[in-house]
Amino acid sequence: MIGGFSVPLPFHITLRWLKPFLAGAALGLLAACAQPDAAVSRADPYDPHEQTNRKIHEFNRSLDRALLRPAGKGYSAAIPDDIETAIGRFAFNLSIPSAVVNNVLQGNMRGAITDSARFVVNTTVGLGGILDPATEINMPQATDADFGQTLFVWGVPEGPYAEVPFLGPGTNRSMAGKVVDIFTNPLSYVLPSPESYYGTAASLGARLSDRGQRSDTIDAILYESADSYAQVRSIYLQNRRFKLGNTPGGANVESNETVYDDLYGGVFDE
Repeated sequence: MIGGFSVPLPFHITLRWLKPFLAGAALGLLAACAQPDAAVSRADPYDPHEQTNRKIHEFNRSLDRALLRPAGKGYSAAIPDDIETAIGRFAFNLSIPSAVVNNVLQGNMRGAITDSARFVVNTTVGLGGILDPATEINMPQATDADFGQTLFVWGVPEGPYAEVPFLGPGTNRSMAGKVVDIFTNPLSYVLPSPESYYGTAASLGARLSDRGQRSDTIDAILYESADSYAQVRSIYLQNRRFKLGNTPGGANVESNETVYDDLYGGVFDE
């Protein structure tokens, strides 16, 4: 009984039932906002909302300066390196089932099988993913497929560039993918509470760890460049398109993918 009203089901169960509908709403929004994918063929990014995006960028920089940057540095200083690594592995391992789902949706059955095998090995022998025996026995690396990538495979246009509060840089397609990815991990439907929240907590720790460990690189982009907004936009779009195989070259970008894909730490992305 809440506020005099009877609640027939626990909230977390009701939320799970709502997830498919919320995902569908995100896809509907994407379809309504989709623009011709002209940005890939242009030297200049497709950014019709630049004025608004710049204001959001300043908000995100303020958030990073006040919260994420000090929290990331404090986290990395307080947590031993081995534990940081273990938490990061655990968080990534719990994200693999979502990649399996996206590989199936993309028709990449080979990726789905190799990701599933890696998940099974690291979950069992690797104690839930805290260890990484799959790498030690030379199993293929996880594909890290996401729903934004799935939309690309399905032919959905990239749409305009967008900077979103808390989430940072993206495009219409990638942001819709982020929303749907919240609902595509099968573990969120099968794990009971509170176990279903372990992945979120571990992901938060991993994101703070990334922000702390890559502080010099991220600080140089956000606080030392002449135009941090243009710098973030350029690096993000180049990296994202390279990851999707939609631009040539980009070897140097790939090596820094995790830095630029979630520039503000991605703490609120889970």
